[in-house]
Amino acid sequence: MELNIVGKNIDVTNALKEHADKRLSKLDRYFNKSVEAQVTMSVVKDTHIVEVTVFLNGGIILRAEDGTGDMYASIDSVLDKLERQVKKYKTRINRKLRQGGHKALAEGIPEELEEDEYPKIVRTKRFAMKPMDAEEAVMQMDLLGHDFFVFMNAETEEVNVVYKRKDGNYGQIEPEF
Repeated sequence: MELNIVGKNIDVTNALKEHADKRLSKLDRYFNKSVEAQVTMSVVKDTHIVEVTVFLNGGIILRAEDGTGDMYASIDSVLDKLERQVKKYKTRINRKLRQGGHKALAEGIPEELEEDEYPKIVRTKRFAMKPMDAEEAVMQMDLLGHDFFVFMNAETEEVNVVYKRKDGNYGQIEPEF
């Protein structure tokens, strides 16, 4: 696995780099080909946060984030989360990779779960979108009590999403086609 390690508010020592490389290289057993991962280590107050984004061939992205009082524990916790994602979604990943012609990459994922164990889409919702700005969309989202809200941006006339972040602030997604 090819790691790109970046630190925010922290100097990433060689020991931290080696620990991250050693722990995250365990993901290699799930994939036959080399994959690239972006690792961001940051410190906010007393919380050591590690974010890992793994870019697989076929356009699949795995992402995990965790924060603890110790950077090494955060790295270990993020690895556990990524392994659970791979195991949970291995059938979907296999199918997507095979459709994309990446059979060699998909063959390394262990066969542990049956497809019928995955959550299913049980409801489809349709609604009319009126153009609005992001602030109005946030207000509408809060009024509905949702964690996200899809709306037609009045300025760009494109579909956008606003969402509530873990830190209590809001984010906006503007897709590019």
